[in-house]
Formats: sequence, structure tokens, C-alpha cells
Amino acid sequence: MSRITEKQRLDEVRGELIPWKKWGPYLSERQWGTVREDYSENGNAWDYFSHDQARSRAYRWGEDGLAGISDDKQCLCFALALWNGKDPILKERLFGLTNSEGNHGEDVKEYYFYLDSTPTHSYMKYLYKYPQAAYPYADLVKTNRQRTRNEFEYELLDTGIFDGDRYFDIFVEYAKAGPEDVLVQITGSNRGPEAAELHLLPTLWRRMASTSSRTAMVSALSMAERRSFRKTPTGVTLCSFMSISTATTERGLGQTTRPAGQGSSPELCTCFPRPRHSR
Repeated sequence: MSRITEKQRLDEVRGELIPWKKWGPYLSERQWGTVREDYSENGNAWDYFSHDQARSRAYRWGEDGLAGISDDKQCLCFALALWNGKDPILKERLFGLTNSEGNHGEDVKEYYFYLDSTPTHSYMKYLYKYPQAAYPYADLVKTNRQRTRNEFEYELLDTGIFDGDRYFDIFVEYAKAGPEDVLVQITGSNRGPEAAELHLLPTLWRRMASTSSRTAMVSALSMAERRSFRKTPTGVTLCSFMSISTATTERGLGQTTRPAGQGSSPELCTCFPRPRHSR
């Protein structure tokens, strides 16, 4: 991406108030277990709103998700959910140990990487490493609780879940065609020796607005999606391309718009392994 082009965007933000920064990586990685959502009598935020409750309780002050973006008011959110066919729940947000569960305090037990981002977030790239076996939630909690402060932490890699390279590399890339026209490319690559099941569930939702407000921000959405398989040097890669365009308006509560394609069922995807080359 040209540095000159990005500088022009920054100049437009400062001089012409064009909202190139309106959409960005503002969606929390983890909203559960935070003081923002704590309404407990004793101030114990960890136990008041746990990771296990996050999939069935509504947040008050924000949202969370994997590789997510939102507008600067976090009215409209987009993130990726995953399922490998073996986990008891969808992988929708980061998992970690609470302050009382970890032998060194709170600790996220995931592997994810922010690979790139321009100042206006006109381009962003994210990587998440998703195991093909059932995620060891209980094992991580139990083993870390048994360890003392003088011992090493029990990490996700220590569980053996990545043995034999049996995991997916999930790349999520964002590119802006305009201040409110965001292109999304999701790429899933199987790093293991056999074919493995993978469900990609891109999710677009509105954060619940406070009922005390007389008006709510509602966005008119248009979405286009295209899936394809392509051969790469490391095997067969699944790509999902999407375009999200928004036009935000202020309307009275109770009036809503529905995104195109709402209600469609997720598609089952099988990612094939990379070939084993002889050396």
C-alpha cells in the first residue's frame, strides 16, 4: 500500500473531516470478566461475568469477538466465529484464566497475532491459530490451579493440542474501499497431515442500545459474499471474500433494518492438508 495514499487519507481526516478512522479494530478481545461489566456486591468482576456465561448473557458496555472491527461508537460490530466440529461451543472470543485460576494471575490461553495495520486502518491483517481437536478448556483451568507461583504456567502448547501441526491458520484481512465500505477476506489454511472440518462464521451484529435513549443509531447494510478454493504452495486454502457497506442514520427506537442475507445457514467447509514434500 502506498505511503502517499495513506498520507492523503490522514490529511483528509484532519482537514476535510472525512471519517477514514470511523471503522477500526475497536472491538474488545474480551469483554467478560472486566470491571466494565461488574455489578457484583463485592467487586469480584471475574466471577460475576465468566467466559462460560459470555455466550448466553448480554453485555452492557461493549462487545467482544475474534479479529473484530466496529465503528467508533461500537454500534455495529463484525467478528469471526469458528467451529472445528469437535468443540462443545463456538470459538467466538478469547479464552483465558481468571485471576484466581492462573498460578501467575490472569492469562489469555490463545495464540493470535496482529500482523499489520495502517494509521487509518485502511488495511489490517490478523492471524489466529485454531486447533483441530477439542479445545482443552477444563485441562487448562485444572492444571494451572494445581501449580504454585514458583512453577511455570501451563500453556496451550503444553497440552499437546498442536502436535503434528493439527491446526488451522486463520487469516483475516480488512481493506477499505471508502470510509464506510470495508472489504473482508478470510483465509483458512490446514497445517495438518489430514483433511479436517472447519466452519467459518462471519458475524455482523448491532450492539444493544440503552432503552433510556430516545433515539438509536441504525445502519443500512449491504453485504456481498463470495467463496472460493485456491491452490497455494502449502496446499488448498479456503477464502471467503465479503464487502460490508454502511450508511448510518439516526432513527427512533423500535425501527430497524435487516442486513441482506440474514437467516442464511452457515456453510460447512473442509480444509485439505498441505502436501508432504520429500527433501
